[in-house]
Amino acid sequence: MTRVALYARYSSDNQRDASIEDQFRICREHAKREKWKIVGAYKDAGISGASMILRPGIQTLLQDAQAGRFDIVLAEALDRISRDQADVATLFKHLKFAGVPIVTLAEGEISELHVGLKGTMNALFLKDLAAKTHRGLRGRVEDGKSGGGLCYGYRVVRQFNAKGEQIRGDREIDARQAEIVRRIFHDFAAGIGPRAIAKALNDQGIAGPEGKLWSDTTIRGHVKRGTGIINNELYIGRLVWNRQRYVKDPSTGKRVSRLNPESEWVITEVPDLRIVDDALWQATKARQSVIAEKYVNVTEAVRAHHKRNRLNGTRRPKSLLSGLLFCGQCGGPYTLRGSDRFACSSHVTNGSCTNSRTIPRPDLERRVLSGLKDRMMAPEIAAEAMRAYAEETNRLNRERRSNADVWQIEQVKVEKQIRGIIEAIKEGMFDHNKTRSWHG
Repeated sequence: MTRVALYARYSSDNQRDASIEDQFRICREHAKREKWKIVGAYKDAGISGASMILRPGIQTLLQDAQAGRFDIVLAEALDRISRDQADVATLFKHLKFAGVPIVTLAEGEISELHVGLKGTMNALFLKDLAAKTHRGLRGRVEDGKSGGGLCYGYRVVRQFNAKGEQIRGDREIDARQAEIVRRIFHDFAAGIGPRAIAKALNDQGIAGPEGKLWSDTTIRGHVKRGTGIINNELYIGRLVWNRQRYVKDPSTGKRVSRLNPESEWVITEVPDLRIVDDALWQATKARQSVIAEKYVNVTEAVRAHHKRNRLNGTRRPKSLLSGLLFCGQCGGPYTLRGSDRFACSSHVTNGSCTNSRTIPRPDLERRVLSGLKDRMMAPEIAAEAMRAYAEETNRLNRERRSNADVWQIEQVKVEKQIRGIIEAIKEGMFDHNKTRSWHG
């Protein structure tokens, strides 16, 4: 009996968890009619269809296909798998190599033609959707409404038009949060650092944006990008939109911000949303300038020192345990701080963790390596590691041999075509149409 794996996905806030179950339901009905045996169901909820890289469901499906756990992948439609043309083509190639076809209820069995045409159509759909969304948001911003998201210090105003439809983008000042915003500006202008401000707010149980803990970066942000409490011009009644854009890194699937030229910014005056007066705003900007000047001076001094000492110009490796240590109390990362000592990052940045213990890097590395030596070199552990290594080596060798066979077949085919063209030229029978048929 044919073994089939189901795949379903939804990404939009307008959809719901039941959407995945709906997709599974109609796929099960199709499998039942075809008398296929369902051996697995894979799903990704709330994840974009524009990239497969970060989707755990599709990655697990691909691994299981390569392990030979099913014969067919069944989905509602090709765009449920991905709307990215390159991703669809990559998945199709990997599944084809594993001998697993993709079948969808909308398109039937997927071929190279589907991958090309549907992939192009989906890519154009995403581009067109992004352009229309951007155009709609711009019109909303020029009317003084929100262009997306809700800043700390404001709350949504729920109003409805004559048709009973909700009017989106309206907001008003939240008096309680506005006091916190003014307090942050006053403290910063008075010389208190962002880290100390964040710790004080957390100690007093004052929730930060989206109900999260305060951190120094939440307050100081990035001056050029206009992020962070003390850089948000909405607090002085200026709505700045399209300051930056987001592009997806094809190697990781993660969004990366890019600063737009200032000529593309959309600026609208919204005096009714002002929280901070001009005097306080200018005092904050003046302190930022002083800090920036000190930073430039220190940076130049460090660069001069590095220039004198050529050894400092070499690229130094990260710590042996970077990214592998976590606080036993709060679960947050333990990172190198100060004089080559590991400390709880949450305790240092916002004071949300009471664990103030630190440990010298050399001592910690020595203890970890000693433990690995004692435990990992036990006979049974070593035997298991050798077995896993042998299995992986054999798998890679099989894969290389299989790829080599494919390339050899392709090489023979190309060499045959070349010989045919050469013979035709020798006999004076070479023409463009015949060449096209050989290449077709």
